Amino acid sequence: MASRLAKGQAGTQPTSAENGPTIRVIIADSQAIFRVGIRKVLAVEDDLRVVAQAETLAQVFSAVAKFPADVLLFESRISSNPLEAATELLKRAPEVKMIVLTGDVDADQTVEYLRRGVRGIVTRSIGPDLLVKCVRKVAEGETWLDNRGVNWMIEAYRSQATLLTAPRPKNRLSDKELLIISCVAQGMRNREIAQEVGTTEQVIKNYLRKVYDKLGVSDRLELALYCIHHRLMSKGSAAAEVTEAAAAAAGSTEVAE
Repeated sequence: MASRLAKGQAGTQPTSAENGPTIRVIIADSQAIFRVGIRKVLAVEDDLRVVAQAETLAQVFSAVAKFPADVLLFESRISSNPLEAATELLKRAPEVKMIVLTGDVDADQTVEYLRRGVRGIVTRSIGPDLLVKCVRKVAEGETWLDNRGVNWMIEAYRSQATLLTAPRPKNRLSDKELLIISCVAQGMRNREIAQEVGTTEQVIKNYLRKVYDKLGVSDRLELALYCIHHRLMSKGSAAAEVTEAAAAAAGSTEVAE
């Protein structure tokens, strides 16, 4: 069976008189016994409703496309490449919050899952009460990890901070690259920088890629943080401007900036 729709209209969010909006859940697990078990655990909760089930990756894609849901419980072994599967699922259904069910996971996988948008990671041995709590917390927008996962994420952020505060690379920045960085620090977009420099937006994108490679950063936010740590703009923009750029960069969606 590809997937099953629980009673209720697709496209509308059911409500519970006592608990308010019901959390709609899709269960994706390759083993029927686990799907049945999870559904029974969720069925006794007034505010949780299973709207669909899937046992293959193709069925998961079909389920998230057909049935509006708040949370997707996704077994990692349902795909030979669960990281890529998670990326594609969240791309197709960005409103769904994903919880990965896994037999085991290491530090690198944990960090990578979260980077790709996964909101929770739990093992198959999780107890019923904790699973229900996890679903509710993730549906509310929180991230769910066990103590080990939290420690891994802290170490990942520490490592990133170390890279950002490391000594400046030997590669020197050209005057034009410094000018472009200064514009970025002032919160200017690529189009505005192109007008300021007197070139095209694509040329600015190319320059920024070279700057990212030279400084070892990956986006505008990391570039702004790098500027703060190394006082790259001490002769140009003020530190306050760089800080504003960091805040702006955090919400930026501009490609190849």
